Amino acid sequence: MHYPGKILAGKREIRTTMFTGIIESLGSIESIGINGTNKTFWVRSPLSPELRVDQSVSHQGACLTVEEVRDGRHRVTAIEETLRKTNLGDWKTGDLINLERCLAMNGRLDGHIVQGHVDTVANCLDIKELDGSWEFRFEFPGKFAHLVIEKGSISLNGISLTIFHVKKRQFSIAVIPYTYDNTQIKHIVPGDRVNLEFDMIGKYVARQRELDR
Repeated sequence: MHYPGKILAGKREIRTTMFTGIIESLGSIESIGINGTNKTFWVRSPLSPELRVDQSVSHQGACLTVEEVRDGRHRVTAIEETLRKTNLGDWKTGDLINLERCLAMNGRLDGHIVQGHVDTVANCLDIKELDGSWEFRFEFPGKFAHLVIEKGSISLNGISLTIFHVKKRQFSIAVIPYTYDNTQIKHIVPGDRVNLEFDMIGKYVARQRELDR
Protein backbone atom coordinates (compact mmCIF):
# COMPACT_ATOMS: atom_id res chain seq x y z
CA MET A 1 0.00 0.00 0.00
CA HIS A 2 1.25 3.47 -0.84
CA TYR A 3 1.46 5.98 1.99
CA PRO A 4 2.09 9.47 0.65
CA GLY A 5 2.70 12.04 3.37
CA LYS A 6 3.47 15.67 4.02
CA ILE A 7 5.24 17.49 6.84
CA LEU A 8 3.03 19.52 9.17
CA ALA A 9 4.53 21.32 12.18
CA GLY A 10 7.48 18.96 12.21
CA LYS A 11 5.33 15.85 12.00
CA ARG A 12 4.36 13.70 9.07
CA GLU A 13 0.67 13.51 8.30
CA ILE A 14 0.14 10.00 6.96
CA ARG A 15 -2.44 9.56 4.20
CA THR A 16 -3.44 6.19 2.84
CA THR A 17 -4.79 5.35 -0.55
CA MET A 18 -8.10 4.51 1.05
CA PHE A 19 -11.35 6.39 0.55
CA THR A 20 -14.75 6.47 2.22
CA GLY A 21 -17.11 7.01 -0.70
CA ILE A 22 -18.17 10.40 0.67
CA ILE A 23 -17.80 12.78 -2.28
CA GLU A 24 -16.03 16.06 -1.52
CA SER A 25 -16.52 17.94 -4.76
CA LEU A 26 -17.51 17.78 -8.39
CA GLY A 27 -14.93 18.36 -11.09
CA SER A 28 -15.28 19.26 -14.75
CA ILE A 29 -13.23 17.63 -17.50
CA GLU A 30 -11.55 20.56 -19.30
CA SER A 31 -9.43 18.69 -21.81
CA ILE A 32 -8.44 15.16 -22.78
CA GLY A 33 -5.13 14.12 -24.31
CA ILE A 34 -4.05 10.80 -25.79
CA ASN A 35 -0.52 9.50 -25.25
CA GLY A 36 -0.13 6.04 -26.77
CA THR A 37 -2.67 3.83 -25.02
CA ASN A 38 -3.08 6.27 -22.12
CA LYS A 39 -5.48 9.18 -21.69
CA THR A 40 -4.59 12.37 -19.79
CA PHE A 41 -7.31 14.51 -18.22
CA TRP A 42 -7.21 18.11 -17.01
CA VAL A 43 -9.85 18.54 -14.30
CA ARG A 44 -11.09 21.84 -12.86
CA SER A 45 -12.65 21.74 -9.40
CA PRO A 46 -12.79 23.61 -6.07
CA LEU A 47 -10.41 20.93 -4.71
CA SER A 48 -7.78 21.32 -7.42
CA PRO A 49 -5.87 24.27 -5.85
CA GLU A 50 -5.56 22.28 -2.60
CA LEU A 51 -4.04 19.22 -4.27
CA ARG A 52 -0.36 18.42 -4.58
CA VAL A 53 1.63 16.37 -7.05
CA ASP A 54 1.71 12.63 -6.22
CA GLN A 55 -1.49 12.82 -4.18
CA SER A 56 -4.05 10.05 -4.68
CA VAL A 57 -7.55 11.23 -5.56
CA SER A 58 -10.66 9.23 -6.41
CA HIS A 59 -12.14 10.26 -9.78
CA GLN A 60 -15.54 8.62 -10.30
CA GLY A 61 -14.32 5.90 -7.94
CA ALA A 62 -11.00 5.31 -9.72
CA CYS A 63 -7.85 6.17 -7.78
CA LEU A 64 -5.60 8.38 -9.93
CA THR A 65 -2.35 10.17 -9.08
CA VAL A 66 -2.15 13.96 -9.40
CA GLU A 67 0.64 14.77 -11.88
CA GLU A 68 0.35 18.55 -12.10
CA VAL A 69 -1.61 21.37 -10.45
CA ARG A 70 -2.03 24.67 -12.28
CA ASP A 71 -4.53 27.55 -12.55
CA GLY A 72 -7.26 25.89 -10.50
CA ARG A 73 -6.92 22.61 -12.38
CA HIS A 74 -5.11 19.31 -11.91
CA ARG A 75 -3.88 16.70 -14.36
CA VAL A 76 -4.17 12.90 -14.09
CA THR A 77 -3.49 10.00 -16.44
CA ALA A 78 -5.41 6.76 -16.90
CA ILE A 79 -3.41 3.87 -18.33
CA GLU A 80 -4.81 1.23 -20.67
CA GLU A 81 -5.70 -1.17 -17.83
CA THR A 82 -7.70 1.53 -16.05
CA LEU A 83 -9.49 2.54 -19.25
CA ARG A 84 -10.40 -1.08 -19.93
CA LYS A 85 -11.94 -1.75 -16.52
CA THR A 86 -13.70 1.59 -15.92
CA ASN A 87 -15.87 4.15 -17.68
CA LEU A 88 -13.03 6.69 -17.89
CA GLY A 89 -12.74 6.05 -21.60
CA ASP A 90 -16.31 7.35 -21.96
CA TRP A 91 -15.47 10.76 -20.50
CA LYS A 92 -15.94 13.80 -22.70
CA THR A 93 -14.89 17.43 -22.32
CA GLY A 94 -17.41 19.14 -20.04
CA ASP A 95 -18.42 16.00 -18.15
CA LEU A 96 -18.81 16.31 -14.39
CA ILE A 97 -17.10 13.74 -12.16
CA ASN A 98 -17.07 12.88 -8.45
CA LEU A 99 -13.88 13.67 -6.51
CA GLU A 100 -12.64 12.50 -3.11
CA ARG A 101 -9.22 12.89 -1.54
CA CYS A 102 -7.70 9.92 0.26
CA LEU A 103 -8.61 9.26 3.88
CA ALA A 104 -6.37 10.76 6.56
CA MET A 105 -5.52 8.24 9.29
CA ASN A 106 -7.16 10.47 11.90
CA GLY A 107 -10.32 10.96 9.83
CA ARG A 108 -13.81 9.55 10.28
CA LEU A 109 -14.95 6.68 8.09
CA ASP A 110 -18.40 8.05 7.24
CA GLY A 111 -19.00 5.72 4.29
CA HIS A 112 -17.22 2.37 3.95
CA ILE A 113 -13.67 1.30 3.08
CA VAL A 114 -13.04 2.03 -0.61
CA GLN A 115 -9.71 1.44 -2.35
CA GLY A 116 -10.35 3.27 -5.60
CA HIS A 117 -9.73 0.02 -7.50
CA VAL A 118 -12.71 -0.31 -9.83
CA ASP A 119 -13.83 -3.93 -10.29
CA THR A 120 -16.17 -3.54 -13.24
CA VAL A 121 -18.79 -1.30 -14.83
CA ALA A 122 -22.58 -1.53 -14.61
CA ASN A 123 -25.30 -0.21 -16.89
CA CYS A 124 -28.08 2.02 -15.62
CA LEU A 125 -31.40 0.38 -16.48
CA ASP A 126 -33.99 2.66 -14.92
CA ILE A 127 -34.45 5.71 -12.69
CA LYS A 128 -37.58 6.38 -10.63
CA GLU A 129 -38.25 9.71 -8.97
CA LEU A 130 -40.02 8.99 -5.69
CA ASP A 131 -41.47 11.26 -3.04
CA GLY A 132 -38.27 12.83 -1.74
CA SER A 133 -35.73 10.39 -3.17
CA TRP A 134 -34.63 8.62 -6.34
CA GLU A 135 -34.28 4.91 -7.08
CA PHE A 136 -31.70 3.74 -9.63
CA ARG A 137 -31.56 0.22 -11.09
CA PHE A 138 -28.31 -1.22 -12.48
CA GLU A 139 -27.19 -4.37 -14.29
CA PHE A 140 -23.69 -5.76 -13.73
CA PRO A 141 -21.68 -8.79 -14.95
CA GLY A 142 -22.99 -12.00 -13.38
CA LYS A 143 -19.53 -13.25 -12.38
CA PHE A 144 -19.59 -10.68 -9.54
CA ALA A 145 -22.97 -11.81 -8.17
CA HIS A 146 -21.42 -13.40 -5.06
CA LEU A 147 -20.11 -9.96 -4.00
CA VAL A 148 -23.51 -8.25 -4.09
CA ILE A 149 -25.72 -8.76 -1.04
CA GLU A 150 -28.97 -7.25 0.17
CA LYS A 151 -28.28 -4.10 2.25
CA GLY A 152 -24.57 -4.38 1.45
CA SER A 153 -22.24 -1.50 0.60
CA ILE A 154 -21.00 -0.60 -2.87
CA SER A 155 -18.97 2.21 -4.39
CA LEU A 156 -20.75 3.55 -7.47
CA ASN A 157 -18.80 6.22 -9.37
CA GLY A 158 -16.98 6.66 -6.08
CA ILE A 159 -20.14 7.16 -3.98
CA SER A 160 -20.69 4.91 -0.97
CA LEU A 161 -24.22 3.52 -1.30
CA THR A 162 -26.40 0.73 0.11
CA ILE A 163 -27.86 -1.78 -2.34
CA PHE A 164 -31.24 -3.53 -2.22
CA HIS A 165 -33.65 -5.51 -4.43
CA VAL A 166 -30.68 -7.69 -5.34
CA LYS A 167 -30.95 -10.22 -8.16
CA LYS A 168 -28.22 -12.26 -9.82
CA ARG A 169 -27.21 -9.48 -12.20
CA GLN A 170 -29.14 -6.47 -10.93
CA PHE A 171 -29.47 -4.25 -7.88
CA SER A 172 -31.07 -0.97 -6.90
CA ILE A 173 -29.88 2.00 -4.87
CA ALA A 174 -31.86 4.77 -3.18
CA VAL A 175 -30.48 8.31 -3.33
CA ILE A 176 -31.39 11.04 -0.84
CA PRO A 177 -31.69 14.68 -1.96
CA TYR A 178 -28.32 15.73 -0.51
CA THR A 179 -26.44 13.03 -2.44
CA TYR A 180 -28.48 13.72 -5.55
CA ASP A 181 -27.76 17.46 -5.44
CA ASN A 182 -24.07 17.25 -4.50
CA THR A 183 -22.71 14.43 -6.67
CA GLN A 184 -22.57 13.47 -10.33
CA ILE A 185 -25.33 10.90 -9.86
CA LYS A 186 -28.00 13.42 -10.87
CA HIS A 187 -26.51 13.43 -14.39
CA ILE A 188 -26.78 9.65 -14.88
CA VAL A 189 -29.42 8.55 -17.39
CA PRO A 190 -30.54 5.05 -18.44
CA GLY A 191 -27.88 3.49 -20.66
CA ASP A 192 -24.96 5.18 -18.91
CA ARG A 193 -22.08 3.06 -17.62
CA VAL A 194 -20.93 3.53 -14.02
CA ASN A 195 -17.85 2.34 -12.12
CA LEU A 196 -18.37 -0.30 -9.43
CA GLU A 197 -16.08 -1.28 -6.58
CA PHE A 198 -17.42 -4.07 -4.42
CA ASP A 199 -16.94 -4.20 -0.66
CA MET A 200 -13.31 -5.01 0.15
CA ILE A 201 -14.13 -7.24 3.13
CA GLY A 202 -16.57 -9.23 1.02
CA LYS A 203 -13.87 -9.76 -1.62
CA TYR A 204 -11.42 -11.12 0.97
CA VAL A 205 -14.06 -13.47 2.37
CA ALA A 206 -14.94 -14.70 -1.13
CA ARG A 207 -11.26 -15.29 -1.91
CA GLN A 208 -10.72 -17.27 1.30
CA ARG A 209 -13.72 -19.47 0.56
CA GLU A 210 -12.35 -20.09 -2.92
CA LEU A 211 -9.00 -21.17 -1.48
CA ASP A 212 -10.69 -23.44 1.08
CA ARG A 213 -12.48 -25.50 -1.56
